[in-house]
Amino acid sequence: MKFSMMRSLLASLFACVLVSHCSAQLNPNQVALLHWYATDQVAVFSTGGRSPVGIAFDGQNMWIANNGTQTVSKVRASDGTLLGTFHVGNQPAGVVYDGAHVWVTNLLAGTLSEINPSDGTTLGTFKVGAVPFDIAFDGSSLWVVLEGDTSVAKVRPSDGAVLLTTRLSGSPLHIAFDGANMWVTLGSSARSVAKVRVSDGVLVGTYAVGNFPQPVVFDGTAIWVGNSGSNTVTKLRISDGTVLGTFAVGSSPTALAFDGTNIWVGSISSNVQKLRASDGKSLGSFPLPGQASAGAFDGAFVWITIADKAEVAKL
Repeated sequence: MKFSMMRSLLASLFACVLVSHCSAQLNPNQVALLHWYATDQVAVFSTGGRSPVGIAFDGQNMWIANNGTQTVSKVRASDGTLLGTFHVGNQPAGVVYDGAHVWVTNLLAGTLSEINPSDGTTLGTFKVGAVPFDIAFDGSSLWVVLEGDTSVAKVRPSDGAVLLTTRLSGSPLHIAFDGANMWVTLGSSARSVAKVRVSDGVLVGTYAVGNFPQPVVFDGTAIWVGNSGSNTVTKLRISDGTVLGTFAVGSSPTALAFDGTNIWVGSISSNVQKLRASDGKSLGSFPLPGQASAGAFDGAFVWITIADKAEVAKL
């Protein structure tokens, strides 16, 4: 058996063990890194729906929000098999796994869909605010970016209740958790990223980055922001938002993923660039079949959704 196949099978097996004991073993740093377990060719798979955008890993499968078909797809991480396509709300965009269920934001409906990962059944649909775009999980609560309300909302997973909202200074787009705070990119003219404390929703600070910041990811020590209007990524120190580096990447970076060592940057120029997280050094660029829209890591491979096709790439 080839080593890559063996590694994938072992990763999937280990994922199953830890996900089944998720509530007992996860800590805030694991949740921030989206590591539900311990942790250069491109394979391409169908998502079964148009305009795939958000993507998340549940320990065994990838969940992909298909913005153009009001569906979410379940793709087996080990081999890319499409296991199902399930109806959600109008224009799904963000997706996250909370250790038990999959949650999807529905842009035009102003709602969240709660999905049973075993069979794709919708367990609930909850009103959350205007234009919910991206979503993150802090280990106990969901955080939803409300682009239409210029705010971010903290939501209780048990019943979908909005616990608090925090007003932001610009149009919020994407969100990432660092173990204690949520980082929200403020697109358009704001050119900044906001830091919100999860314990009480206090806006800790707003920090300058590049033009039109969109994707954001945490690497265990620093926050990375993709500046789609500057063709760069910015690395920030989480304690005070100090810029640790700005690195040139492909045209309009729109997808970020962290693999435990490197940052992967997908762009609309149909490629993904690999940067060493420690110093931002470029380690290579790899072709994609179309425009990147979001990224995720499954413990063994990086996944990038392709916005202009009904496809997802596995690297």
